[in-house]
Amino acid sequence: MSEVGATLSRGARPRRRPDDENEEPVTKETERAELHRTIWKVANELRGSVDGWDFKAYVLGFLFYRFISENLTEYINAGEHEAGDPDFDYAILGDAEVREARDGIINEKGFFIAPSELFGNVRERAPHDENLNETLSRIFKNIELSAFGTGAESDLRGLFDDVDVNSNKLGSTVAQRNEKLVRIINAVGNLDLSYGDSTIDTFGDAYEYLMTMYASSAGKSGGEFFTPQEVSEVLARIAVAGKTSVDRVYDPACGSGSLLLQFAKVLGKENVRGGFFGQEINLTTYNLCRINMFLHDINFADFNIAHGDTLRHPAHWDDEPFEAIVSNPPYSTHWIGKDDPTLINDPRFAAAGVLAPKSKADLAFTMHMLSWLDVKGTAAIVEFPGVLYRGGAEQKIRKYLIENNYVEAVIQLPPDLFFGTTIGTCIIVLKKSKTTNDVFFLDASDQFVRTGNKNHLAAEHRDFIVDAVAKREVVAHRSSVVGAEQLAENGYNLSVSAYVEAEDMREEVDIVALNAEIARIVARQAKLRANIDAIVADLEGGAK
Repeated sequence: MSEVGATLSRGARPRRRPDDENEEPVTKETERAELHRTIWKVANELRGSVDGWDFKAYVLGFLFYRFISENLTEYINAGEHEAGDPDFDYAILGDAEVREARDGIINEKGFFIAPSELFGNVRERAPHDENLNETLSRIFKNIELSAFGTGAESDLRGLFDDVDVNSNKLGSTVAQRNEKLVRIINAVGNLDLSYGDSTIDTFGDAYEYLMTMYASSAGKSGGEFFTPQEVSEVLARIAVAGKTSVDRVYDPACGSGSLLLQFAKVLGKENVRGGFFGQEINLTTYNLCRINMFLHDINFADFNIAHGDTLRHPAHWDDEPFEAIVSNPPYSTHWIGKDDPTLINDPRFAAAGVLAPKSKADLAFTMHMLSWLDVKGTAAIVEFPGVLYRGGAEQKIRKYLIENNYVEAVIQLPPDLFFGTTIGTCIIVLKKSKTTNDVFFLDASDQFVRTGNKNHLAAEHRDFIVDAVAKREVVAHRSSVVGAEQLAENGYNLSVSAYVEAEDMREEVDIVALNAEIARIVARQAKLRANIDAIVADLEGGAK
């Protein structure tokens, strides 16, 4: 029996809750599709006067609150059931009964929620709680404070800051706000997530689906925090190709964490040794990322997500190097660059002898990732096309990358994959221990299916890209392998179109046959004109 279980066992025996009725089994895809329809319907019905992009904080925040409540309850109950007490249920204990077990629970889970403050119990009281907003505010603060002074403190701090239960956006009076809060709680509580029994990771899947839909509806602002799942999968699979496990994974512009979490899906979270590391400059998105980690059941001890400017104040000097790095950094964003004279001596940037332009930080992120990449690792980075061919400082950085043989591959992606831009972006793959002194170029711009108002990489398209990069085969109009000398002669241009000639899809024309046909048409035209002239002459003669 665990320390927590032993402490709780000294309390009064709780009543056992009745088991849920067994439901008819459904397929994974049917379950997922129904869940998605329900979630988006709920989100739209509840939104009301609150803008969808702002309202996401409430739906996602309460989804997170429900998850950690049920996750904690399931965790404690499982220990007691295994210890021989099948009737045990943490949710119906009194708060006083678990007081002595509080520290043990925090040590094991990283946080604590008293039974009375669990989502389900709060939901039951919510319609009759005239101070519901104050109740929720206190509970959220209690959850955060429970981790104070522990290893989970930084992971829990501020997670509920964006769930403003006192916002005028919910209503002009306390009563109106509480009414909206009750509706949100009930809607999230009614979602059939079946935690612990579902055939899919429903909480994580629900969260990712909501973020996808919010990003889509938010346009450009949504694209800044969320990378489409199919693109994330391609990056992760390339970064771990040929491996069954990796030692520490990293994203320096991690957004909501969707890229990092792909490693857990591709390899299994237990095969990401050393944990998940990331940094995000936007506070709201930083909170989303940490919530996303929890919702995918990544323990607080297994992830380290930092808030701040990666280029100026990187947070993980003591954790690098990383064996697998993936990222979709912001396109052509501004940074301080040469205005900070210390950066040219920063070990991350010094080797290239030049800093990325102040108006285009793309290659600054690239150099940062290369610096922190393990000698046996791989980095897969989404790049804006311009960084592959522009001159000036960016050309000098590309020269450094090519002359030191760090560029493994460049992949041209289809257009209109990402939220907020329709441009066809690229993936650059970096390695420090290459076996050849050349670069593989792949044109995958036609590998997509149109769904709704965006292009998507279907399973066959994702497999095609990953397999092509692994095999490095030269295929006419599709891929090529180019040596460093040729790249230098071409001004260190890394654009796929410079080395993979597009297939001419125009119909071939038989010039001889075409000329003969033209001659026939001209002769026929001359004959018709002669006939017309003769008819006109006859008519004019008769008229005289």
